[in-house]
Amino acid sequence: MQVPKPLRNSSLVAGGLISLSIVLAAIFAPFLATHEVTQMDMMHRFAWPSSGHILGTDNFGRDLWSRLVYGARVSMTIALISVTVAAVVGTIVGLVSGYFGGWVDNVLMRITDVFLGFPPLILALAIVAVMGPGILNIAFAIIVVNWTEYARVVRAATLVLREQNYVQAAKAVGASPARIIFRELLPNTWGPIIVLASLGVGTAIISESALSFLGFGLPPPTPTWGWTLAYGTRFIRDEPWLSIIAGATIMISVLGFNLLGDGLRDILDPRQLSRGGGKTK
Repeated sequence: MQVPKPLRNSSLVAGGLISLSIVLAAIFAPFLATHEVTQMDMMHRFAWPSSGHILGTDNFGRDLWSRLVYGARVSMTIALISVTVAAVVGTIVGLVSGYFGGWVDNVLMRITDVFLGFPPLILALAIVAVMGPGILNIAFAIIVVNWTEYARVVRAATLVLREQNYVQAAKAVGASPARIIFRELLPNTWGPIIVLASLGVGTAIISESALSFLGFGLPPPTPTWGWTLAYGTRFIRDEPWLSIIAGATIMISVLGFNLLGDGLRDILDPRQLSRGGGKTK
């Protein structure tokens, strides 16, 4: 029995399994958590993994496994909102800029360049500092930082696609620009958009964790991966286990979505068809 082509891509399979695990953990957090996330037990601070606490406890005696599971829900919620909105905004800007060209392209790309001129983390910190902590505010900060990637990639693809015969034929029969953009051009840019979105989830997780680590994330006692890592660094010399687990959770999650993005790129990139692994008999 021949293995389906996507399953032959190790990056796609590994990244998909890791990403799916994180998503399922976020969805079923109330069922997977073994303790209340805010339940403190000062008599068992920094407990190592045991039957009572799968991953041990933190500096307040709270169950680390439960806090990481609920932290996945926070990270994935922010990532889903930020990636979705950033993809929509960036895709529209890229399509309009690439299709119309001229002064429209110049104006939209100069606006994009302005946002690209700011260091991403500094810009996100400034936005959250002004707007205050909160899931929507953090998501908005990540959107402002990341929409430019979609705009530039989609614009580059649109510049090539607008010269294709089917686009010229649509113009010849009097199709409106909106119809051409959303019916002819958009479906042919789904590949790079999906890949960027997969990679963008990992970027959003890092951004949210970094903001929480620096004290600009959701306030305690809300369980977030960044806060857990930040607390762990205060006791890293005597109790490194807390930081190791929190850091490993962030690393594995980001790695999973990056592998998923790499695998999707290999599958969706037409140029792969010309390579040995993409040929069909």
